[in-house]
Amino acid sequence: MQYKYTIMGLLDFFKSNKQDYISDFKSRNAVIIDVRTKSEFQQGAIKGSKNIPLQEINNHLVSIKSMNRPVITCCASGMRSASAASILKRNGIEAVNGGGWNALEKRL
Repeated sequence: MQYKYTIMGLLDFFKSNKQDYISDFKSRNAVIIDVRTKSEFQQGAIKGSKNIPLQEINNHLVSIKSMNRPVITCCASGMRSASAASILKRNGIEAVNGGGWNALEKRL
């Protein structure tokens, strides 16, 4: 039983750490990039977010870098946005995975 609480505590630490990153990025005028498909994005999205589907993210690296702003990625559940944040970081762009867009919108 102790093991369960240790894991839960660790998950809470990462969750609060992620929220700290999101708050910090937001305070520095971060751009939100939604990496869902265009049709998913059209069904609902965070106001002001930019839609760049994950499959196209590599084609937009120059324009994303030129924004000179931190990036919060989001998608439906957080899987694709994790991949996108990883790609952006590998290319010198400050990025954090915001997870699912519905949950992220509530935290903003």
